[in-house]
Amino acid sequence: MPSSTAATITPARRVRGRLRVPGDKSISHRYALLAALAEGSSTLTHFAPGADCRSTLACLRRLGVDVREGPAGNVTLLGRGFGHLSSPSAPLDAGNSGTTMRLLAGVLAGQPFSAKLIGDDSLSRRPMRRVIEPLERMGARIDSADGRPPLTVHGTTLHAIAHCPKVPSAQVKSAVLLAGLHADGTTSVTEPAATRDHTERALVAFEGAVRVDDLTVSVSGGQRLVGQSLSVPGDFSSAAFWLVAAAGRPGSHVEIEDVGLNPTRTALLDVLRRFGARVTVEGNASGDDSGGEPRGTVIVDGDRTGSLVIAPEEVPGLIDELPALAALAAKGGEVTVRGAEELRVKESDRIAVLVAGFRALGIDADEHHDGFTIRGTSSPRGGVAHAHGDHRMAMAFAVAALAAERPSTIEGADAVVISYPGFFETLDRLVASPPA
Repeated sequence: MPSSTAATITPARRVRGRLRVPGDKSISHRYALLAALAEGSSTLTHFAPGADCRSTLACLRRLGVDVREGPAGNVTLLGRGFGHLSSPSAPLDAGNSGTTMRLLAGVLAGQPFSAKLIGDDSLSRRPMRRVIEPLERMGARIDSADGRPPLTVHGTTLHAIAHCPKVPSAQVKSAVLLAGLHADGTTSVTEPAATRDHTERALVAFEGAVRVDDLTVSVSGGQRLVGQSLSVPGDFSSAAFWLVAAAGRPGSHVEIEDVGLNPTRTALLDVLRRFGARVTVEGNASGDDSGGEPRGTVIVDGDRTGSLVIAPEEVPGLIDELPALAALAAKGGEVTVRGAEELRVKESDRIAVLVAGFRALGIDADEHHDGFTIRGTSSPRGGVAHAHGDHRMAMAFAVAALAAERPSTIEGADAVVISYPGFFETLDRLVASPPA
């Protein structure tokens, strides 16, 4: 379906099928980083195939970690243990991955050497002060381009801090906790709202100790992590596009198996129910067999379209799913999101790019300083929308374009390789599946 830069989306009344999405990107990053710091070998199966997680593995190789990639998403890493990473001979390239840069900055802050972190043009525009400030309070020195990449992290012996960020961010929390593993004393992060807890669960999976007290997470320095064999569940944020595609089209039926059901990530399911979809979850709530990460099957049947208002307090639990949620309104619904200023400093200005793209597809869209309103019609005209290098924009526009009267074009569709290389092939399959 896609050329090197564009994809043509054919309208579809419904989507149907059963599938498995790629391994969770957030979990894959964290497992790889902790495996590098652990003692012994770790084997990670169903590792995320996208370019972002490839960037993390490439950076770890430059730090002296033996990384071997096998078939079917199997990755083996031979851990170096704390304090035994190697000083890199060249900059560490995070590509488009903000997660790689922020979390690796936390790891590098406690190393006995300096390392430079670089990224592509998009990543080089993203703000990093919220990571730089707490790491410097812990004793590291970080050079930056006015708070943006490239970052040169001058590692040192760290001391523990109690960090209270004003804006909830799982990446900032994780960077500070990873630095805290290298610090003297106990480091804590108290957030204003709960964010995804993959780092906390991953630390326990690698036999580390974490204390969670409401919104405060604490780790002690000097811990010993042990290599593990772990399976990565399917990425819920990738699954969100198929769940939304089904929820927004009456008569649709999509089943996604072995997808992550971490409760800090699944707020979307209740939102889809509010919109009018029928949502069924079959799975393991404890997650004891998968590194503490619950997983299972999610089934969505499109029943009716409705309207939604996403309030600011809901945004931290939906931040990666908001582009998908916008596409929910493409065929006759309405979605309003407020309190989501964070979207402006993602891979693109996701508020501005989303509104421009939806308008280009013939869908009514308003831009707010902290969000957007999308008002769909029964048959938007279709058109040409540009993803501006943002993988989630490309996928959101593709799902929205299914509702159009005529084929639409998504420019920059190749951005999906960041997180979901097989996205368009899967879309073809779901559209082509016959009704049950």
